[in-house]
Amino acid sequence: MAISFDLSGKVALVTGANTGIGQAIAVALAEAGADVALAGRSRPGETLAAIAATGRRGIDIPVDLSSIAPVARVVDECVDALGGVDILVNNAGIIRRADLADFSEEDWDAVIDTNLKALFFLSQAASRSMVAKGAGKIINIASLLSFQGGIRVPSYAAAKSGVAGVTKAMANELAASGVQVNAIAPGYIATNNTAALQGDEIRNRQIVERIPAGRWGRPEDIAGAAVFLASPASDYVTGHVLAVDGGWLAR
Repeated sequence: MAISFDLSGKVALVTGANTGIGQAIAVALAEAGADVALAGRSRPGETLAAIAATGRRGIDIPVDLSSIAPVARVVDECVDALGGVDILVNNAGIIRRADLADFSEEDWDAVIDTNLKALFFLSQAASRSMVAKGAGKIINIASLLSFQGGIRVPSYAAAKSGVAGVTKAMANELAASGVQVNAIAPGYIATNNTAALQGDEIRNRQIVERIPAGRWGRPEDIAGAAVFLASPASDYVTGHVLAVDGGWLAR
């Protein structure tokens, strides 16, 4: 039997897809044949144009995922506009940095609510229609800090560790229904969010020297993993956190 990475006839819902990793994933899913709904606070005009160039349909669902109140509406809008939701990519996330002694409850709650709480409840909402169909793919964007502690980012480390845990918990419960749940843990990826690190000559050199591959990752490196996890090729893969890090964790 031929291994298939074809997503023709599938509908994907991707959060935080206006730039960077989310944008690359959304466009790659469209290139593989999926129609794509983009959910987030920032208007994803560039991403929608790239999806249109593939010949697939793309829609924008404006939403603030710092609250779980709109998650059911997001899924409903995706189903109404594109006919279903076969693939969910939870990419939206924020980060707050401060010394441990100064870290505020506001910054703790903001990161946990967006990066973990909304991810779980959006997955819950999407999984209902997936279970009803007996098939579906949920892909969560974790982090190297799902494995490591980081520095000055306690709420982000907690949230991303939680993403790894909840990925496994959801996978255990949904596997018998034909729904696979996995996560991708990106390494150091060259995006707008990491521009300051890339521009810091000393820190940039330290990072590259620590990566066995000898370079920063590109958003497309994450997109390839996402297409695999969204496709029939990964039907027996669930509950896994896939590090795409150029060998960082192996070092």
